Amino acid sequence: MKNKTKCAILGIGRLGYWHAVNAATRIQNVEVAAIFDIDLIRAEQVARELEIPKFTANEDDIFQDDSIEAVIIATPTSTHYELLKKASLANKKIFVEKPLTIDLQEAETIASLLDENNTYCQLGFMRRYDPAYAEAKRRILAGDIGKPLYFKGISRDPDCPHEAFIKNSGGIFVDVSIHDFDIARYLFNSEITKVSANGRVVKHPFVEKYQDIDQALSYIEFSSGAAGDVEASRNAYYGYDIRAEIIGSEGTIVVGDNLQQHNLHIYTKAGKTHNIVPHFPERFVDAYNLELADFFLMIKEGKKSPVTAFDGLKALQVSCAARTSYLTQKPVSLVEETTASTRN
Repeated sequence: MKNKTKCAILGIGRLGYWHAVNAATRIQNVEVAAIFDIDLIRAEQVARELEIPKFTANEDDIFQDDSIEAVIIATPTSTHYELLKKASLANKKIFVEKPLTIDLQEAETIASLLDENNTYCQLGFMRRYDPAYAEAKRRILAGDIGKPLYFKGISRDPDCPHEAFIKNSGGIFVDVSIHDFDIARYLFNSEITKVSANGRVVKHPFVEKYQDIDQALSYIEFSSGAAGDVEASRNAYYGYDIRAEIIGSEGTIVVGDNLQQHNLHIYTKAGKTHNIVPHFPERFVDAYNLELADFFLMIKEGKKSPVTAFDGLKALQVSCAARTSYLTQKPVSLVEETTASTRN
C-alpha cells in the first residue's frame, strides 16, 4: 500500500458516507485509513463496514497522524472553518464539501490561510464533473454555440430539510443556489458582478424563523456582458429537478431537460412515462465518484486543484449577495477582485 494515498474521512453523514464508499471501494491508489465523526458509534459502524482500520470522535487524532496525507471534509458547514484551519496547519491535502464556510469573512480568512500555506484544496462542486455539464463546457469551449449570452439554472429539491439543518444552512441561496452560481461562472468563464434576488415562503412556514424562504429566484449579470437567472426550490414533490440552459449567439445547450433517472420509457394507453430522479445522490452518482477520483489523481501527479478555494469563495460571495439582495429588496453589485488570491 506504499503507493496509495492515505486519507481520512471527516463526517459520516449522507455525503460523507458516499465519499467513504467511493474512496474505499471505487477509486484506485487510495487507502482510507481513518474515519472521524462526533458520533463514535456511527464512525465505528462505517469503519467496520468498509474495513477501515481507525475511527475516532476526536479530529485531532486525524490531524496529528503524519501518515495521513489527505482529508475529505464532509461535516456540517458550520464546522468547516476550524477543520480547514487545522488541516492546513497540519499540511494535509484537502477536499471539502461546499460551501467553503458558512460565513463570508471566515471564507476570506481561510482562503488567505490556504494560499499562504500553499495548501492543496478542492471544493466539492460536483456539477463540474457531471458528464452532461462537462460536455456542455467542452461544447462551449469548442465554439459550438458561439458566445454564451444567457444562463438559466434550476435547482429544485423534492422537500425541505428538517429545521435543525435549515437553522445552520446559511439559507437557500447559500445551500442550494450556490451550485448554480458556481457552474454558471465555470461554464461562462466569467465572474458574476451583480445579483438581484427575490423569493417567498410558499409551503414551509417554519423557515421564516431563520429569515429563509423555500422558493427563490436570482437574476445575475456577468463581467462578460452575459446575464442569467437561477431558481431554487424546496417544493418539487415529484423528484429532484436539476436543469440548465446556456443560450449562445449561435445555438443553445440544454442540460437535464428530461429529468430521467434511467433511459427507460413506459408506453400505455395513459401515455408515455419515465422514472424521475428521486434525490441528488442518484442524479450525480457519477459526478461524486469522478470529482473524488480527480482529487486523488491531481495529488498524485502534483497538479493544481481544478476547483479551488478561490472558486469556493467567489461562489459564496455571490450567494451571500443574493441573500442580502432578497433581504433588502435591492440589487447587490460584487467587486470583481477579491482580497484572497488563492488558486491552489
